[in-house]
Amino acid sequence: MKRFFGLAITALVCLILLYISRFWIFDLWPRSGLLGIQELRPNGGLLARWLRGTGLGPYELIIWAILVFLSLTYLQKAFDRLSSQ
Repeated sequence: MKRFFGLAITALVCLILLYISRFWIFDLWPRSGLLGIQELRPNGGLLARWLRGTGLGPYELIIWAILVFLSLTYLQKAFDRLSSQ
């Protein structure tokens, strides 16, 4: 059961990271935004929108890759600590 919850949390984190990337292809909610929050548009690409107009805009893909690597690394460390107890 513990393994199932770990996999579910990892899948949820991966879905969130996919949504903030430019690779989100699903339109699952209306154009008004998820739960009425206008910043959560159905087409994803939040990181590009956040970096637009800054000096980091051209490096959006590199920043996304680093964010994915770090978040999955820390998630693995958290699961290792929980399983060692």
